[in-house]
Amino acid sequence: MNGRRWDVFCRVVDNYGDAGVAWRLARQLAAEHALDVTLWLDRVATLARIEPGLDPLARVQRHRGVTLRLLDESAGADDLPEVVVEGFGCGLPERYLEKMAASAGPPLWFNLEYLSAEPWVDAVHGLASPLPRRSLTRYFWFPGFTCHTGGLIREAGLFEARDGYLNEASAARPRREPVHDAGAGGGGSPDAPGERRDGLDLVLFCYPNRALPALFEAWSEGDEAIRCTLPEGVATAALDTWLHGDVPHAGQSVTHGRLALRIRPFSTQEAFDRLLWASDLNFVRGEDSFVRAQWAARPFVWQPYPQDEQAHVLKLEAFVDRYTAGLPEPALSALRVFWGAFNAEDGTATAAAWPAFRAVFGPLGRHGRAWADRLAELPDLAAGLVEFWHSRL
Repeated sequence: MNGRRWDVFCRVVDNYGDAGVAWRLARQLAAEHALDVTLWLDRVATLARIEPGLDPLARVQRHRGVTLRLLDESAGADDLPEVVVEGFGCGLPERYLEKMAASAGPPLWFNLEYLSAEPWVDAVHGLASPLPRRSLTRYFWFPGFTCHTGGLIREAGLFEARDGYLNEASAARPRREPVHDAGAGGGGSPDAPGERRDGLDLVLFCYPNRALPALFEAWSEGDEAIRCTLPEGVATAALDTWLHGDVPHAGQSVTHGRLALRIRPFSTQEAFDRLLWASDLNFVRGEDSFVRAQWAARPFVWQPYPQDEQAHVLKLEAFVDRYTAGLPEPALSALRVFWGAFNAEDGTATAAAWPAFRAVFGPLGRHGRAWADRLAELPDLAAGLVEFWHSRL
């Protein structure tokens, strides 16, 4: 068994989030903890959309310090690693499991769960789960927002890179004049250095949402110029409805009234981070972009992945309760109302809630930075996994 090798497994369920999380984790384990990391992924082409240096057809390749292998049912292990990270309960190949079960000292096995702010996560994080038909045990590892969970993915130097990027942008172009802040505490909105004077820059990275046409209309008829960037393939149905079929392609833009929509080709994770850093408001979805929006320390709107029986609503409410603790009125109410309307896909309510939400970007920006700083006091996800491994040696 290789004492410095870790194997990370991931199957892409939908979109890019699963692959994005696994790729960030694998790269951080290799770069910051000097581990020999193999990422087993079933849809390499999906990851290649955001990591263009990858060959989507190669069964084995090495890129950015990580070995990437195609995950299929024939996947096996010639030499078992010291640690296995099973991403999001994706399941391990049967041949791989058989070799683990036959080993006198099988790898330490983590089941990396989906991120949730629900209180029950604290009680089950790190618990062992023996497999009934094999002499193997796996440990449930829950990312989260408290010291009783596994933390969040956060690379070393991330905040310094963010602030340095914004400071460089500030030096390159003049700042926008402060916008009136209707929130508690007074003063102007905490505009990111380098922002332009003539309106808002937004990022819209969401799941299909029926509220969007009404929100687009409200933005186009508003008093403020808005530049909204969408990754290609996002909100296509809503754009088709609102633009009557005239949907721009990647690299193109369209302007209606005060709203300019720009379709951006998919880019690297680092480029996406910079986009979030420089934006006045970020609409994000799922898990990976959700976490990156919090590290951006800007106002944001989260749309969790829709689940059966409205399970995602519980996740949304749990996070809102945790995130808004200490947030003063009227920012607290404005966030709850806008997030609720947007996730209910109620276009009329979302458009109606926009002015009040826009008016509290000042306190939301200050709150977002304080929130990110508090989270950064906790161990990051990769460091927590490595520390647990060391404690088992």
